[in-house]
Amino acid sequence: MIISASRRTDIPAFYSDWFMERIREGHFLRVNPFNRSQTKQISLAPDDVEAIVFWSKHPRPLLAHLRELDQRGHRYYFQVTLNPYDTAFEPNLPALAERIATMRSLAEQIGPERLVWRYDPVILSNVTPAAWHLEKAAELAQLLDGASGRLVFSFCDFYGKGPGRFRRALQGSGIAVEDITAPEQREALEMVAKGFKEIADRQRMAIFSCCEEVDLAGFGIEHGACIDARLIRTLFKRSGTAARDRNQRSVCGCAASADMGFYNSCPFRCAYCYANLGSVSAHCPLPPPLHQQDHHR
Repeated sequence: MIISASRRTDIPAFYSDWFMERIREGHFLRVNPFNRSQTKQISLAPDDVEAIVFWSKHPRPLLAHLRELDQRGHRYYFQVTLNPYDTAFEPNLPALAERIATMRSLAEQIGPERLVWRYDPVILSNVTPAAWHLEKAAELAQLLDGASGRLVFSFCDFYGKGPGRFRRALQGSGIAVEDITAPEQREALEMVAKGFKEIADRQRMAIFSCCEEVDLAGFGIEHGACIDARLIRTLFKRSGTAARDRNQRSVCGCAASADMGFYNSCPFRCAYCYANLGSVSAHCPLPPPLHQQDHHR
C-alpha cells in the first residue's frame, strides 16, 4: 500500500504531530469523504507500506520528525508546491523566501531526488500572463538550484464546480482568470510548456505535466503522476507493481494509494484549491475526523 499524506489537507504543514502519533500507533483510519461514518483501518507498519508520499506547501514542521521516520524504516518522498503568487491566490502562506529555505533544508536532509517541485497550478489571468509565469518560474528554478530533481506542473483546469468557487474568491480583486487549456489560449499554453521545458533543462531537472489531457510530448514533456509508482521503484528499489487509482480523474496517472486526513481542513485557504469547500474554523487545530482517530484503539 502507498500512503498519500495527503491530497485532502496539508499534513506536513499543520498536522505533523498528529501524523507522527499515527506512525507510532502503526495505523490510521481512512475516512470516506462522502460518508464520515465509513472508516477503514490502514496499516502504517513499514513492512506494509511501499512508500509515503507527502504533499505540502510548507513542510517545515515535519522536518524535525524525519530522523524518526528513517529510524522506523519508512520510505518516503515529498512533493512541495512552490508558486510565485501573491495573496489574492494564496492568502495565508509564509513568505516565499521562507518556503524556499524550507525546501533547501529538506533537500539537504533527504536529497534532491526525493523532493519534487510542483508549480501548480499555472493560472492564466490578466495579472499572471504566460510571460509572467516564465519569468517567475525561471527565478524560482535558480533559487532552488540543486534542491530538486524534477519539476511537475499543471494548468488551472476549469472543470466541475472549481471555476465558480475560484472566481467567487476573486470577486472585487479586479483579477480575471482564463482557462489556459481552452482552444483560444493555445498560444499561451504552448508558450508556457516550451518555456518550462527550457527552464527545467537549464537546471538539469526532469519535467512532467500533472493530470493533463493535453499532449505535451512535442515539447519533450511526459505525463507524470503525483503518486508515482515508477519513481517509488527507482528511489527505493521496490519490485512491486501498483494499479492505477480508479478514484481519480481518467487523465490522472497516479497509482492507487490511501489518503490520510480529511478535506476542508487546510488553513492555507488558497483561492483555487479543490480541497476546501467551506469554513475551516470548525476543523482547527485538528479536523474532527483526525481528532477522532487520535482516540481509536
